[in-house]
Parts: sequence; C-alpha cells; structure tokens
Amino acid sequence: MRDVVRDVVVQVAPDEVVLVEGLLVLDDASVVRRLSGRGKQEPLGFGLAEAAALATPVVWLVLNQVASTLAGAAAQGAIRQSGRWLKRVVRRPLPPAVLPPLDRDQLAEIHRHVLDVAVQRGAAVERAQELADAVVAALVLAQPDPSAPDAPEEDDPTVGTTQ
Repeated sequence: MRDVVRDVVVQVAPDEVVLVEGLLVLDDASVVRRLSGRGKQEPLGFGLAEAAALATPVVWLVLNQVASTLAGAAAQGAIRQSGRWLKRVVRRPLPPAVLPPLDRDQLAEIHRHVLDVAVQRGAAVERAQELADAVVAALVLAQPDPSAPDAPEEDDPTVGTTQ
C-alpha cells in the first residue's frame, strides 16, 4: 500500500513526496491518525485546512480504508488484538497494510471513493479525477500479472547460466 501511495504522489503531486517520505517512518495507525485529524495537536506542522488540499491524505486514507475493509472485520479484529499483545511484548509496530489483488468492480469502487473524498476535501473536480485515475493505475500496476509466467528467482545460481 505504501508503494502505491508513494507512486501516486510522485506522479500527481511531486511537491508532496517529502511529506510521504516523512510519514513512511511511522506505522500505519499513526499515519492514519495524523492524516485524518484525530491527533490532539498539529503533528504535520500545518493545519487541517492546508492538509485538505493535499493529495497524500486522500490517497493514504482511502487505500488504508480499502485494505482494512478487504481484510475483513473479523480478521482485522484478530490482528489488532494479537498486534496489541505483540506490541507490548516486543515493542515493535505492526507491519504496514497490504492490499490484495483487486477485481474491476473493486477498482471502480476505489476510483469513485477517491473522487468523492478528494472533492469533499476541497479538490477541484479535474484534480480529483486525476488523483482517482492515478490511484487506480498504480493499483493495477502493483498487482501481479496472472498470465505472466513466474520469473526466476534472483538468488537462483542457475539464472543466466547455460548448460
């Protein structure tokens, strides 16, 4: 998911790359809390009015919601419970959210959702459309091609040798 966010921001809002890079050092829960405005202070160094115009919060929050929804409520609850226990034991953050392969209907729904959220946050319709298109394109490109044969492992000593 983080790679998709970075790819979209590089393409659509390159001036926000420094923001994305700064957020990548945080765990997903912290990023979502900061970008959604649920924090107690202004952790990004500017107000929510300024953040509303940014592409990064729209992309990150929508993709995080998609990943959470697709993972399923029951599985997500179990992960959170075991994650809290693990976090107490080893004091490490949970792994980043992962997006499963998506079908056409799911991609269309994500497109609509990004469009809606971007417009609600104050983006012009053209800008919201550009952002939604970039998110879907990045998601499609991030998915493995089911028709492509498996590529050989880079660590395989027989790769590149003739017999």
